Amino acid sequence: MKRPFATPTRLVLVAAPLALAGCAWFGSMMAPTSGMSFFVTSTGSGQGANFGGLAGADAHCQKLASAAGAGGRTWRAYLSTQPEGGMAAVNARDRIGTGPWMNAKGETIAASVAELHGTNRLTKQSATDERGQLVNGRGDTPNRHDILTGSQSDGTAFPAGDDRTCRNWTSSTTGNAMVGHHDRIGLNTSPPMLSWNTSHPSAGCSDAALASTGGAGLLYCFAAR
Repeated sequence: MKRPFATPTRLVLVAAPLALAGCAWFGSMMAPTSGMSFFVTSTGSGQGANFGGLAGADAHCQKLASAAGAGGRTWRAYLSTQPEGGMAAVNARDRIGTGPWMNAKGETIAASVAELHGTNRLTKQSATDERGQLVNGRGDTPNRHDILTGSQSDGTAFPAGDDRTCRNWTSSTTGNAMVGHHDRIGLNTSPPMLSWNTSHPSAGCSDAALASTGGAGLLYCFAAR
């Protein structure tokens, strides 16, 4: 007796679970881990270093985190501001919580504020964006390794004087901003060139000025809570 061919209904019943399993696997490969608490932004403000101040930079982090499925946390941009107009300085290290922080792949980049500003695990491979994708570094086209920080190596603000924050993140024209290299690579092997948060001042505050030294107005974002 010949074996009957599978009916369309049977094929659908067999194929459906396989399709769902495939979608689940693909989704797990693409979506960031629910524990993500650190990322480099995939995009800038579109206005150079002008984010409308710290609140605007935080909102940028929050928006990208939400789009990646991690909007349930309170996100802060790793940015310092300088004293100006009677306003006290703000230190980036004081804005980002206490850690530990993990990237979208579930890798711990630092367990505490002290470790973050000491021997952390930030490299081009671990400093991924909110989708878990690598961010272009030195040797890539375009180079995007200059990350805005406005901070000294210990995460504190610069004193009043030379602008290192593009007028506290409100200027896309005049001023300069301190940047760090997320890939820990520079023109040489001096400590500043290998620094993730204090490598050199930008050439200016516009998109074009930031791009001229290997930047795109990107930020480090940390989950404070």
